[in-house]
Amino acid sequence: MIKKLKKKSEFSRNVVTLMTGTAIAQAIPIAISPILTRLYAPEDFGVFALFISISSIAGSIINGRYELAIMLPKKDEDAINIFVLGFIITVFISLFLFFIIIIFHDNLVELLGNKGIGVWLYFVPLSIFFTGLYNILNYFYIRKKYYKDIASATIMKSITTAVVQISIGFLKSGDSGLVSGQLTSQIVANVKLFKNITKEKELMQKISKIKIIALAKRYKNFPKFSMPAVLANSLSYHLTNILISSFYAISTLGFYSLSQKLLGMPSSFIGNSIGQVYFQQATIEKQETGSSIETFRSTLRKLFLISFPFFLILYFIVEDLFAFVFGEEWRVAGVYAKLLIPFFCISFVSSPLAITLTIYERQKSSFVINIILIISSVGVILLCHYMNTNFEKFLEIFSIIMSINYLSFIFYYIKIAKGE
Repeated sequence: MIKKLKKKSEFSRNVVTLMTGTAIAQAIPIAISPILTRLYAPEDFGVFALFISISSIAGSIINGRYELAIMLPKKDEDAINIFVLGFIITVFISLFLFFIIIIFHDNLVELLGNKGIGVWLYFVPLSIFFTGLYNILNYFYIRKKYYKDIASATIMKSITTAVVQISIGFLKSGDSGLVSGQLTSQIVANVKLFKNITKEKELMQKISKIKIIALAKRYKNFPKFSMPAVLANSLSYHLTNILISSFYAISTLGFYSLSQKLLGMPSSFIGNSIGQVYFQQATIEKQETGSSIETFRSTLRKLFLISFPFFLILYFIVEDLFAFVFGEEWRVAGVYAKLLIPFFCISFVSSPLAITLTIYERQKSSFVINIILIISSVGVILLCHYMNTNFEKFLEIFSIIMSINYLSFIFYYIKIAKGE
């Protein structure tokens, strides 16, 4: 009984630590958003969203998904070798994409249908390299329970983004400030985390080429199944943005990206923090009992009690809220946000629990789920484009379909957590 209470107490402390760091980090972009919407045009936000989407698609698979395997071995010696494996893959993929962009740059710009993204394509490999490095550092720190360091890096990243974006925004017009802020913050966050891992000198001495190869084979299902799955998931989310800029307008993408960003903040603020700690606690419960259902149920209750009251209130005030905070020009983004609220409400509960598939090494299931997501999201926008549907109607249909998907996933995760 005492042991169980201690675990609950530790879970809560870890969640609070991550949430505090994330809360501060998320409060900063919320605070500066009214400034940014007055310094940058919807078209600038559209180009920035396009850059983020392209970088995120490649960044989702930059480690070969081996970063998830860092949590699983019992020995830290194995974990550090998986860390190095993820780093090697990151370097290789980043360099490969850099050469692809150099060779096919003009073709890619034409395919994307936006000249404003042209110069920033060269920076995509740099962005995904730092994404990959941050991924493996983040999971290694979660394994070691260095939650304070993760929180600190998150805050530093947010502060850097704000300072750069506002400073450049005052000095010149255009999208350069938004993208520069993103790149600079990635560098700062990685430097912060990487400095600490170099102190693990004993573990560093246990890095072995033979061990790396052996562990690559042991956890081969991550690149084999999880990598296609997360790529499909990333495509379902970010390919929609790319198609919006192509089928509608770059300014429409700007409005949509702001609504998407603001509605996604609760997931970034609370959902991700709960999900990271759930990953660590559920892994331990599974190792000890063969099931993680107790941790799952506790986490599900927390997510449910946070999500529904918050999004219900937001539904009735979101349009006026956007117009008041960001300026009347951005009321359109509030209209888009209202249509997306049902989807984000269910997604807030479901997404952190998806890590259950990783804990049980259900990479095939993850792949199938993400194929469903990409077919649903891309299928809806293609169908609406074919039927010449206006953007608001597209969002309404999209929100309903995706809500049904994420709700069904929750019931499936329950079965997995029971060990079935």
